[in-house]
Amino acid sequence: MLSKRNGALAGMAAAGVALGVAEVVSILTGATTSPLVSVGGVVIDAVPAPVKDFAVAVFYTYDKIALQAGTLLILAVFAAVVGILSLRRMMYGYAGIGLFAVIGVLAAMTRHDAPWYAFVPTVAGALAGAGVLRWLLVRPPIESYEQRRFFLRAAGGTLAAAFVAGLTARWWATRRDVEADRAAVRVPVVPDTATPLPAEADANLPDLAPFVTPNKDFYLIDTTLVVPQVSPEDWTLRIHGRVEKPLTLTFDELLKRPMIERYVTLACVSNDVGGDLIGNAKWQGVRIADLLDEVRPKAGADQVVSRSVDGWTAGTPTALLRDGRDAMLAIAMNGEPLPIEHGFPVRMVVPGLYGYVSATKWLAELELTSFADFDAYWINRGWAREGPVKTQSRIDTPRDGGRPAAGQVVIAGVAWAQHRGISKVEVRVDDGPWQQAKLAAVPSIDTWRQWTLPWTATPGKHRLTVRATDNGGDTQTDAVAPPDPDGATGWHSVQVEVR
Repeated sequence: MLSKRNGALAGMAAAGVALGVAEVVSILTGATTSPLVSVGGVVIDAVPAPVKDFAVAVFYTYDKIALQAGTLLILAVFAAVVGILSLRRMMYGYAGIGLFAVIGVLAAMTRHDAPWYAFVPTVAGALAGAGVLRWLLVRPPIESYEQRRFFLRAAGGTLAAAFVAGLTARWWATRRDVEADRAAVRVPVVPDTATPLPAEADANLPDLAPFVTPNKDFYLIDTTLVVPQVSPEDWTLRIHGRVEKPLTLTFDELLKRPMIERYVTLACVSNDVGGDLIGNAKWQGVRIADLLDEVRPKAGADQVVSRSVDGWTAGTPTALLRDGRDAMLAIAMNGEPLPIEHGFPVRMVVPGLYGYVSATKWLAELELTSFADFDAYWINRGWAREGPVKTQSRIDTPRDGGRPAAGQVVIAGVAWAQHRGISKVEVRVDDGPWQQAKLAAVPSIDTWRQWTLPWTATPGKHRLTVRATDNGGDTQTDAVAPPDPDGATGWHSVQVEVR
């Protein structure tokens, strides 16, 4: 008679085969039809905002990896229980696998633009899992050491093979990207180029964030478990809703339109005080205002809902897209086509607004509507309807916990208040007076600004604090608030021990 331990092993082997087979089949049906991906997507969409905030705070940009690992752990426990119950009656095992299949099918079929065959990987995996469970458990009673050893080898080998197959399929799926299409894109040379960077825009200090963030270092925050792969040949943008003249554009048509090139700093609303979910890049694209003028929004269309190919939405005030700021449909980042993970082939860039209300990647649609009629993705989850970037500053060097040598030390960092600009940065050492830092030059009010302050450091522990003032004369508040619902506030400080 099999022990509970053996029953649990059989259940996990069956679950492993189910997932492995599903991953292999999803190579043919599309990565988003994988039950692990589709169920994970449902979880991301369904969990309350505080849980998301906790996940970002604990796991940072690895939150989605943590989600998938947690899902696998829960599934392993569930599978072990199913295997143990199957020792009593196989119908319990089939029912458990059936429940797994129902959850997977519902998740896959309800995802945005799910194909009609999205259920296939889950069903194929469930059938394979049921077969393995029966093969392992419906056998003559184990009476000898050799028979028990055969069972352990069979179950363990099956689980290992399923794990390898699943990882291989996942790896193969990630290799199916549009990098070749991206490499073939020729970024147009435009006459309306970005203002040349002043020589003093970048202090070039160790540990100080460079004025221009390299593409590979630019922060990544989104809700997708699988990065969308959109070929420029297949891409279209539909502009519709409350407009006089709906418009559909292909990628080639977009490239032929007048473009601008601007340095713009983007920030995530989840960025904590002193955090690095912020970056500055040179973006190139088509003015959104020009497209809106062409489609002629109707009265009452006070919101532009941008929709990604995976169904994610952001709601941006129409008035802010037409107030003269350089809001654009970006096709290039730092002189090259958008990286795939940053929204290739087309994304939105809007100076002065947090990304959750403006920075839609893998853009597919702009719908003119009203705030009264539609709440975008994060608004439904309790975040503020409008997300203007708050005035913030950060100390980059010396680092928190650093041990600089006594003598001359340069305190340096960045400050930002996109579309208002920074006019002053002040630093305080311990409880001393505020000292005004030197500001680096900037090409526009839409970028962050480096600052530096020489400090004669004396031995001992010291606390350094920074605050910034925007061009409107408003100094950032010292009131501490979390990112939820409209951006974190407070002064950034670091503790150092001078040697």
